[in-house]
Amino acid sequence: MATLTVPTSSSSTPNSDLLTSLARDGFVILPSTQFPSLDLAALRAAAAQVTTLARSGAWPHIRTLPKQFPPWTSDSTAGIWGVQHLLHPSIPSTSRLAFASSYFNAALLDTVAQLIECPADELVMELYNLLVRPDADFALRWHRDDIPATATPEEETARLGKPAWHAQWNLALYDDASLIVVPGSHKRARTAAERAAGPFESDMPGQMVVKLKSGEVVFYDNNILHRGVYDSRVERMTLHGSVGCVKGGGARARNVLQHGVGEWVGRCDFEGLEDRMREMAERMRERLVEMGKVSGDVGFYSKEE
Repeated sequence: MATLTVPTSSSSTPNSDLLTSLARDGFVILPSTQFPSLDLAALRAAAAQVTTLARSGAWPHIRTLPKQFPPWTSDSTAGIWGVQHLLHPSIPSTSRLAFASSYFNAALLDTVAQLIECPADELVMELYNLLVRPDADFALRWHRDDIPATATPEEETARLGKPAWHAQWNLALYDDASLIVVPGSHKRARTAAERAAGPFESDMPGQMVVKLKSGEVVFYDNNILHRGVYDSRVERMTLHGSVGCVKGGGARARNVLQHGVGEWVGRCDFEGLEDRMREMAERMRERLVEMGKVSGDVGFYSKEE
């Protein structure tokens, strides 16, 4: 597979250019200079701490090998490839503060608000997880996050025509070339070749490796056709987050709460954040709780169905 260079926008990129890139390609990469207040050293230390806890079995909220999608078990003996719930009140306080400071970072939330065209006072707290070096080589199948592989072309087109009302991103704490996408596929149903390809096809037409340098952030439409390929020999600590908008309503709340966030979101502790950031965090959390109250039963959506 040929590796293509992904164009990176500058810190002065106009908002319209970001939206154009995201709409055209399904992803946009922002340099570390866009988020100068992120403390990469503190985030690496926090990520190392929770990864150690997860591998040892001391943190039960994990992504376990070889399972790709939720629900996962809490048994780490087969190895892990991710750590869940970085804002959980039981995460060690220093690490939790570092993660919260990055998730509610003003520059990052401003970018989210621009990309999904949502007012800041309508942003909703969603998911924050960590993707780590797997204990054995591991790859995800080609998929879209919110559309099952069994969807017909008509069903795909109908879903892709609706606003997402959330932003999803990867923030690399070390250089990361794990994400592979098919640019532009978030705008259309799968082609005949894509439908015929195997789930782990290594040479999907038009695919592109998203290469991130430490500190860079890729925002991407989670319904772009994509997969992950993870090398057990290469260190990986990549923060994987999403922020929503109240316009997403109950459907989006269910998508978030199915990951178990509803069990602890009411106990979130944002002490230690500076005043304005803590106020923003509390309001975003409250919006998720309110949306959850009207979202109904939450079940696990399986992309393997």
